[in-house]
Amino acid sequence: MGAAVTLYTTRSCPYCVRAKRLLDAKGSTYTDIAVDADPQRRMEMMERSGRRTVPQIWIGDQHVGGCDELYDLERRGLLDGLLAG
Repeated sequence: MGAAVTLYTTRSCPYCVRAKRLLDAKGSTYTDIAVDADPQRRMEMMERSGRRTVPQIWIGDQHVGGCDELYDLERRGLLDGLLAG
């Protein structure tokens, strides 16, 4: 089944699209929480991550960060292990 993946995103964010594209290519399922029309969810994201930008990504209980950090994990060969749980 793999680790639970959660992303906070907006519809117009190209980095959100890139992050989801990589996760899709890995065959990962994820929960996509859109914050562009939901101020409460955006506040939840900011409280959990300490950041204001999207995407914010969690794999399991680990806050990965944003799109750049996700791709960095992939480049370093660490992403598959995290996704496996």
